[in-house]
Amino acid sequence: MLGRTLREGYLLSVKPSCLSPGLNPPPSLPTQSFPPCPWSSTNPLDGLFPQLSSFKTLSPKSTTALVIYSTAESRSYAEFPLHANSCCSMYRLCENTVNLEDKVSAALKQGQITPTELCQKCLSLIKKTKFLNAYITVSEEVALKQAEESEKRYKQGHSLGDLDGIPVAVKDNFSTSGIETTCASNMLKGYVPPFNATVVQKLLDQGALLMGKTNLDEFAMGCGSTDGIFGPVKNPWSFSKQYREKRKQKLHGDKEDSDWLITGGSSGGSAAAVSAFTCFAALGSDTGGSTRNPAAHCGVVGLKPSYGLVSRHGLIPLVNSMDVPGILTRCVDDAAIVLGVLAGHDCKDSTTMQDPVKPFMLPNLTDVSKLCIGIPKEYLVPELSSEVQSLWSKAANLFESEGAKVIEVSLPHTSYSIVCYHVLCTSEVASNMARFDGLEYGHRCDIDVSTEAMYAATRREGFNDVVRGRILSGNFFLLKENYENYFVKAQKVRRLIANDFVNVFNSGVDALLTPTTLSEAVPYLEFIKEDNRTRSAQGDIFTQAVNMAGLPAVSVPMALSNHGLPIGLQFIGRAFCDQQLLAIAKWFEKQVQFPVIQLQELTDDCSSTFENEKLTSVSLKQ
Repeated sequence: MLGRTLREGYLLSVKPSCLSPGLNPPPSLPTQSFPPCPWSSTNPLDGLFPQLSSFKTLSPKSTTALVIYSTAESRSYAEFPLHANSCCSMYRLCENTVNLEDKVSAALKQGQITPTELCQKCLSLIKKTKFLNAYITVSEEVALKQAEESEKRYKQGHSLGDLDGIPVAVKDNFSTSGIETTCASNMLKGYVPPFNATVVQKLLDQGALLMGKTNLDEFAMGCGSTDGIFGPVKNPWSFSKQYREKRKQKLHGDKEDSDWLITGGSSGGSAAAVSAFTCFAALGSDTGGSTRNPAAHCGVVGLKPSYGLVSRHGLIPLVNSMDVPGILTRCVDDAAIVLGVLAGHDCKDSTTMQDPVKPFMLPNLTDVSKLCIGIPKEYLVPELSSEVQSLWSKAANLFESEGAKVIEVSLPHTSYSIVCYHVLCTSEVASNMARFDGLEYGHRCDIDVSTEAMYAATRREGFNDVVRGRILSGNFFLLKENYENYFVKAQKVRRLIANDFVNVFNSGVDALLTPTTLSEAVPYLEFIKEDNRTRSAQGDIFTQAVNMAGLPAVSVPMALSNHGLPIGLQFIGRAFCDQQLLAIAKWFEKQVQFPVIQLQELTDDCSSTFENEKLTSVSLKQ
């Protein structure tokens, strides 16, 4: 098992039953004297060791856990016998705290674990969490072959970088050479691209292992990951210990698994894949919040880079002027590492920046007294849940207590942004979807009465109601008699919205702090009571204006709600100041110490339930 460094406090929620106290150093390590075992009945590791520096089991099948801890004066070791299944539980419990650069990459380079072992572990978790429906296609053979090649490089001392041997997943609207790319639509079912999207190729060039393609709303049109042809994605937090314990207190014996939670969308599959530990990073797309929204609901970090910083080539377009490849990881450091790999000019995408991108060295921000954090007053909307509002206020107070200047700012055209976004989004959708005519690629109907009849039938069969509805709306706005009154006016309002952000940042504000979503993740049965357009307007209320302005934004999980579910907050930065934004987000992440999802019950207490569950909508290609 891979040894990994933990932040102080991340093991405080381990059940006492998981550990049998003992303090005997392993024979291979120097003998030292150990302090008395300081367990408590409620939090067995609470107050233990000023700096808990690493945790590992001695072998993959070992029933012994090794804790290495250090103080300013000495370094000590503690060995704990584990009860049955505790090894797997502890591994998952601490997995969230690993970042690629300092931990997993170092372990790969030092030979503590091989890329093949890491790949196999993730593949095993993908199979065990199949019921989440996070993946459309699992590229097992491809990943294992890539792991084998990575292993050879490590043995020769020729690692390609921090991502060499690291499992990643890719949303199924990015082209992947030789691997089916469906956009979760009948229109592209069976389509295998002959090339890789630039961002996918950059990951592979760094030695990343492609675990598979993740689920989404059809053509990324939605905010729940519920409208694709392969079925909805289930939020891993639906099955977490934190959420289940809260539900037991309220349900009093009712069925617990009948009302699972949505992931948010449209990159819900990627968010679920990262949250469930099946990969270390995943690509999403972000047109109006499709990376940040599911990140908030799934308790992970979701980054939308500045428009033009990362290439869109190979990302099947939704709205060309707003689409940005997004990054989902379990910590801010990982997002920065992946962004450093992806950022830069691409000759195949004329919208990418021409200037060379400097390496992303994310500093450890310790002093925030020189920062100015803006709180947009227009984001305090009536629909905002009291819990999110409270956490938003606490976050602002946190910055203020550490010396930062926190001020209220105004983005006066915010109230027009959702309507403006709808007009522009559907207009570009209508244009982009015109390429799917059944002639060159994708689905084609059997009707051969006429070319026009074949077009109509192909698009009727290939697109769902949501896509057809947006095409219809977009074509209405683009009609000659409507063009000036809708599309042109929306573009003018978009400029006003972008100028609002410019004015705020020119006033001295370094970053804006806002909610990411109106509330925690909601149950699927509640979510589908509203239509897609209504839900999208609600889900994108805090996120879509950023896309219209082309700014960078990142959602960082802050705390759990009263129901035991993640709530994330959003930081918005100046255009192309992604590094500064991530440094602020990293400081915030360190302060809040978001708890790790506890999924041990997923494979222990509930394994029989999940193994028997039939999900015919999932296609696992292995």
